[in-house]
Amino acid sequence: MTEITRLFDFPYYQLENKPNKSAFVTKYDGKWTHTSTAEYISKANSISRALLKLGVQKNDKIAVISSTNRTEWNIIDIGVLQTGAQNIPIYPTISAEDYEYVLNHSESIYCFVSDFEVLEKVRKVQANTKLKEVYSFNHIKGCKHYSELFELGKDESNQSEVEARKDAVKPNDLATIIYTSGTTGKPKGVMLSHWNITSNALDSSPRVPLVEGENRILSFLPICHIFERLLIYVYQHAGASIYFAEGIDKIGENAKEIKPNLMSVVPRLLEKVFDKIMLKGEELTGIKKSLFFWAVQLGERWEPYGANGPWYEFQLKIANKLIFSKWREALGGELGTMVSGSAALQPRLARIFGAAKMLVMEGYGLTETSPVVGVGVYKGNGYKVGTVGKPIRNVEVKIAEDGELLIKGPNVMLGYYKDPDKTASVMTGDYFHTGDKGEIDAKGFVKITGRKKEMFKTSGGKYIIPPLLENDMKQSLFIEQIMVIGEGEKMPAALIQPNFDFIRDWIDHKQNGVGKTDAEIAKSDIVINRIQLEIDKYNKNFGKWEQIKRFELTPDVWSIDGGHLTPTMKMKRVIIKEIYQELYDKIYR
Repeated sequence: MTEITRLFDFPYYQLENKPNKSAFVTKYDGKWTHTSTAEYISKANSISRALLKLGVQKNDKIAVISSTNRTEWNIIDIGVLQTGAQNIPIYPTISAEDYEYVLNHSESIYCFVSDFEVLEKVRKVQANTKLKEVYSFNHIKGCKHYSELFELGKDESNQSEVEARKDAVKPNDLATIIYTSGTTGKPKGVMLSHWNITSNALDSSPRVPLVEGENRILSFLPICHIFERLLIYVYQHAGASIYFAEGIDKIGENAKEIKPNLMSVVPRLLEKVFDKIMLKGEELTGIKKSLFFWAVQLGERWEPYGANGPWYEFQLKIANKLIFSKWREALGGELGTMVSGSAALQPRLARIFGAAKMLVMEGYGLTETSPVVGVGVYKGNGYKVGTVGKPIRNVEVKIAEDGELLIKGPNVMLGYYKDPDKTASVMTGDYFHTGDKGEIDAKGFVKITGRKKEMFKTSGGKYIIPPLLENDMKQSLFIEQIMVIGEGEKMPAALIQPNFDFIRDWIDHKQNGVGKTDAEIAKSDIVINRIQLEIDKYNKNFGKWEQIKRFELTPDVWSIDGGHLTPTMKMKRVIIKEIYQELYDKIYR
């Protein structure tokens, strides 16, 4: 039996133990196309043979840039890793200049792209890089199609060389360099070994509620990020069928088609899903509307394991039958669990989706920890709302004197590529400094309380923890994004991106005389006064010194393309402040 110690061992383990006719499923021209475990391995071996014929050596770097998750990405991943080379995934949404930086810093010699848009960005900078050739997954005029490598690798005479290369790859060898999107400065190249990621997948598996060989997964979070990529290996280990969504805008449609049992999410996505549900609720009338909001209010009080008692559970059964069942239908009807990562989840959302029988298991990790440190699991009382569960096996979490979380385990990175000084700055012995502050309760549940760097002092010497305020305020349907500011200033304040879609709907139902463009909404006294009521409501949860005293509304949507957000939807605080310096000055000057 295959012992799993390197990333390319996962498909062989699946073939031996849980072969699947639908290991990967991608939609092409409106039709779902299934790839079996055997075909996946066969194609990966063809790629390995072709790369050897192209002269690829151990430790060469090969970049992969894909706008959506797809079967091809995984075939290339295994094909590259089997040769002892490294897969360098690149976020598709970053600029051409950032492509150039990553391609050069990693010294990538080949690049695989998904589509014309990505190819165009690569072509802009290709002459300034060491790239020998670019291959595309889509058929694009003027670009070699990746199927040419299947042709080149069709001759199996050098398969023995592939086997020798595989045998030479040791668990602690470098597998991938992941360039973190970073909220400031140039991306850092996180070096992860085969065993970093493999051990993390094996140690995380017991936390993911999969019935071996019987699961349909919907995958849409970027596979270039370690969170989704790690989960793909976990799913392969369980023999699950992985369906790749056509895009983030098609999740609802694809979920109805495939009826997933599980998917991974980021809090931002859940917030958007919930906002859409609430908009639909606002459109209801009479008894239907009353029942809808009764169910939501009931959901807001949900506790796991029936802790609210029999009367609450009886009411919840009614709410599930009348209201929440329709929510589940919109996501295929069989979605029992969502794994949430990348940012803090509002406890309110965890409760409401939990009440609706779509449990949200919040996890915690960093690229540097491959990534999983802890994640909730419902069985065995391993779930507590507002925490990221208990640390997974073989991973140790320690709280430093200043409250920072320190991590030790086989999942901690090899270091930052070409940057030993930066590596040394985040390590104390075997412990990695996360930069996050947290607590561990008496039962071992970990709670994240904020980023060390994001904490600041006002001029009065009071500490403010922005994420705590922001997460509370974002529960308001009127607020899409909020960034708390005020370092060194006399008081905390906020820059707010209104929830323009919700407010337009609210205007239709409740108001007259308010313009409907984003700019008009941001300047409307009626909207500003309404958002002030929301701020007043949530301010009550905080001490006088940390309450939001003033705010300004931004006239546009914060986005990845606009530079406000990283590819994993985290706020670039420095950039946002620069973009809205005028509004900042209006508050404080």
